[in-house]
Amino acid sequence: MVFVDESGFSLTPYRGRTWAPRGKTPILRHCCNWPKLSAISGVTPALKVYMQLVKGSIKTPPVMQFARHLLNHIPGPICLFWDNNSPHKSKLTQETLAGFAPRLSVYRLPSYAPELNPDEGVWNYLKCDALKGFCPADLRKLINRIHRATSSLRRRPALVQSFFKECPLFFDIRSSYL
Repeated sequence: MVFVDESGFSLTPYRGRTWAPRGKTPILRHCCNWPKLSAISGVTPALKVYMQLVKGSIKTPPVMQFARHLLNHIPGPICLFWDNNSPHKSKLTQETLAGFAPRLSVYRLPSYAPELNPDEGVWNYLKCDALKGFCPADLRKLINRIHRATSSLRRRPALVQSFFKECPLFFDIRSSYL
């Protein structure tokens, strides 16, 4: 099983709380630039995290590239769970996924139900913890920081497990899959 979701990043820092003394609020200076950087990720009950970054918006070709990436890195059959995002429903996506049919099965999560997708925890961690207060000067620095944060996340299986524990579909994921 792989739960997939997409998100976007920008050079504008994500705000967070600090332990600064009262009246000494830290000031974050950023370049006020907004180049589009999107990402697609997948998380498995075996506590694996997969991620690909895309300059621009997520459309059908990056979705298909990510599906191929999963097929190359995960042995055996794959059940892919994702939302009703437009690239997931496109005709090209449907035709391409049909070619992966015996190995790849696709299931749609209900619309407007992010609590059913453990991959939402990946985005919450990256944006609200790993990138909190980070003011990159350019896209390259943001990409490097996202890669480092994702590598750090992969080394923290208990954190990845917590994403599944927050999802009402799972109760004790470790005993079921490991």
